[in-house]
Parts: sequence; C-alpha cells; structure tokens
Amino acid sequence: MAAVTDTFDLGRLQLSSGEGRRLTLAVRLGRFDFAGERYGVEPESVDAMLDVSRMTGGGYALRLRFAAGLTGPCMRCLEPAAPVTEVDVREIHQPGGGEELTSPYVHDAELDLAGWAHDAYALALPAQVVCTPECAGLCPECGANLNIAEDDHHHDRAPDPRWAKLRELRFE
Repeated sequence: MAAVTDTFDLGRLQLSSGEGRRLTLAVRLGRFDFAGERYGVEPESVDAMLDVSRMTGGGYALRLRFAAGLTGPCMRCLEPAAPVTEVDVREIHQPGGGEELTSPYVHDAELDLAGWAHDAYALALPAQVVCTPECAGLCPECGANLNIAEDDHHHDRAPDPRWAKLRELRFE
C-alpha cells in the first residue's frame, strides 16, 4: 500500500504536452452521514489509481479510480451492511479555459486528492445503504426482521373504525 496522500503536486511530475503518468496513491475518504446515521469507509485508506496527462496550453486531464466499502446499519432492516462502491471519475483543468474547464480540486498545480476522492465517492454511493439488494426490511406492524421471519408472517387488519356503528346493528 502506498503512503496516504491528501494533496499531490502535479508540477513535480514535470510532464510535457501529451505525456502522461499512472500513479497508485492511498487516500482517506473519511466518514459519511446518511439520514442521521454515521457510516465508515472500509478500508480506512483506499488505493486509488490516478492517471495524469498534460494537455497543450499547460492544463491537466485527470482520472481517478478506486473501490471502497461503506459500513453501517442497513436502511431497511438495521442489520450491518457493507456495500462496495466503485468510482471512476475524470476532471479537466485548463487554466484560463473558463468555469467548465477549471477543476475545483486543482490550485496552482496542487491536486486536492482527498477532497476529490471524498466528493466522487459521495456521488457514487447508492441512494440507500442496504445489506443486500433483496432486503425485505422490517414489518411495519411488529418490527420483525422480514429477512428471517417465516414466510406466513402477517397481521390481521384492524376493522375500519368508520363502520363501528354498523357492527352494533342486530337483526332478529
């Protein structure tokens, strides 16, 4: 595993136009909060593959790839969940190229690797953290875990209170 890197000096590579390098760097992603629950990232630091290419005009084309798991409670059944999410993102930084060609993660040839990796991972995460895609969740009546409950688990519906007076009618 490579040493943990939060920022990376792109100028140190001394790339000429059209030249590129592939680097493996370790980066920490930090913690994530979803719906008031705190989730951790496994492993704590991930090996990220960074591709750096020098563009004409002094800019950089960047690509970042890694995979990491998120650990915490399942949003459906509250059992431990650890889905793995793969990230593959690209950035372009062309000084003077306008807002669309300026990366918010590059400042004076210094790449904010930790910030970019954290944001890219947050955007790649699923909308719900679940233990399995088929998770049935909890029973809304009794709170039983439906993943391990018997197949015939059910509850009788309570009678509609609007019809209560009709139940008092007696025909003789």
